[in-house]
Amino acid sequence: MTRVLVAEDEPLMRERLLAMLEASWPEAQVVLVAENGNDAWDGFLEHEPEVVFLDIRMPGLSGLEVAERIGKLAHIVFVTAYDQYAVDAFDAGAVDYLLKPVEADRLAKAVGRIREKLSARPADLSDIVRHLKAALPGAPREHMKWIKASVGKQIRLIDVDRVLFFQSDTKYTRVVLADSEALVRIPLKDLLSGLDPARFWQIHRGTMVNVNAIVAAERVDAERLEVLLRGSDEKLPVSRTFAHLFRD
Repeated sequence: MTRVLVAEDEPLMRERLLAMLEASWPEAQVVLVAENGNDAWDGFLEHEPEVVFLDIRMPGLSGLEVAERIGKLAHIVFVTAYDQYAVDAFDAGAVDYLLKPVEADRLAKAVGRIREKLSARPADLSDIVRHLKAALPGAPREHMKWIKASVGKQIRLIDVDRVLFFQSDTKYTRVVLADSEALVRIPLKDLLSGLDPARFWQIHRGTMVNVNAIVAAERVDAERLEVLLRGSDEKLPVSRTFAHLFRD
């Protein structure tokens, strides 16, 4: 049974897509239905689906940003209303797409192609994602520069460039600096959409590190890695999903 994740923020479109997917691919197991990009990425890490249907425009992380993070770990079908910009790019790439409003026969064709590809490695979407980011309308995202954090009785304003790593801690997120740490009530998955992905790498479902603080990735055994950071004695485990970040 193929595990499928569906990410779509419009309620009517979401229900329509799910109903048509059940009719055209009844043996597929929908492991998560996400209403925004942050939940889609978090759910991907939890359920590791083989196929992901991604709305391009969603709150939080966009579908394109989620696709960048997924990389070659799953087969992706984009859902979009931007046919003027997208069709040529999609037709030139090894990826499928659905134009809104999604029609049953078009979804059935996409499902047929995906099922044929399941035995092969997912396509590299990096080029097409870059092209679509440049072509689709919308202002560039402003990345977070400061974060408010509680330290004792104080509310501190922390420059994110000074942060060594962020780590989930039940209801809070640890913000660790070289000389101190603090707690924020912002879930890690929500920080993802605000931080610069070129500056902060997610290395585990519950951990993001400042790339500039990384000294090395140390091999623990044949399958496990740990990251060593400048200014911290903690060794941070790297999950299998993110091990590719440290390959030659």
